[in-house]
Amino acid sequence: MSTTTQTALPDAASPERLTEVLRKSPGLAHIRVADVVVESAQTTVLSEIMRLGLAYDGDAPGAPRSLVLKTGRADRRGNAHWDAGRQEVAFYDQVAAAKPCPQLLRCFDAAWDAETRAWHILLEDLSATHLVATAWPLPPNPEQCAQMLRARARLHAAWWDDPRLGASVGVLQDDSAIDAGLQQFDRSFAGFVDRFGHLLPAERRRLVERLIANGRRLHTHHRSHRNMTIVHGDSHVWNIFLPRDGGDDVRIFDWDCWRVDVAADDLAYMMALHWYPDRRQQMERALLDDYHVALTESGVTGYDRAALAEDYRLAVLWQATTPIGQAMSNIPPLIWWNNLERIFLAVDDLGCRDLLD
Repeated sequence: MSTTTQTALPDAASPERLTEVLRKSPGLAHIRVADVVVESAQTTVLSEIMRLGLAYDGDAPGAPRSLVLKTGRADRRGNAHWDAGRQEVAFYDQVAAAKPCPQLLRCFDAAWDAETRAWHILLEDLSATHLVATAWPLPPNPEQCAQMLRARARLHAAWWDDPRLGASVGVLQDDSAIDAGLQQFDRSFAGFVDRFGHLLPAERRRLVERLIANGRRLHTHHRSHRNMTIVHGDSHVWNIFLPRDGGDDVRIFDWDCWRVDVAADDLAYMMALHWYPDRRQQMERALLDDYHVALTESGVTGYDRAALAEDYRLAVLWQATTPIGQAMSNIPPLIWWNNLERIFLAVDDLGCRDLLD
């Protein structure tokens, strides 16, 4: 049983391990993986991703011929302050396992080691049938954006006010958790001001300070535990696969920032944080309309379009904290600096400062 590849295979991708994992799938109890080849590999900001080609003993009908293995970056392994991967593994263990949704990739294996910080996720490979709409940082066309938001609406609706939220799936924050989060961000913001204060005009600094001061009051849904769902948390347009045939089989991936939160947070992250004013103003309202239609068609009741509009404005305001967190997490300035400028323009355009009064 040989492994013919120029890239060293992690243990999670050995023929023996893949045989064990795949045999848990229906109809694959008797397959045996004979060989694994790394067909491509890339390193991202947070992870290493390999596309694996598989060969089997015999025909192995129904067995995948390729898979995607996502692991932690080699230069981060053993870092006690680096938890990338833990949340995504938890997503596939808690969320995807509890309620399989057609908007998700099929996960064959997911593991995270608390001692070593080593982790991996083994996913279906859709490269032959799906694609990412555009190369970063170019935005997709309006219809592609609408497709993405309809898929998010269906996934949000599937978990909308589900009784398992905060019980067996995710965490619902109480006042003490909200206060702790605000205190942590306050410290992060102080560090940001020390390093980059010259980039933040006084009125923007004051806005963030007021947001921290009013933070508990502005966590309306967290305190009522109503109109909550599973959110992606990193919902930019390059974390979505669209079908090459133009159909509706949209898939959302890269779940390392998921949490229980307000659905509008994903929408504000996608549009207000990443789009410049002209594009956002042209597309924002119509896309929110489409999203709300898909949400109600998927079974959500008691949440009208006006409620979505108010939640979206509040989510845009909270997104002002995102570039600050990115900067203090050593995300490249090419990302966080542009996000910072765009989100403050959206805050002003949508009158989000009024929510602080």
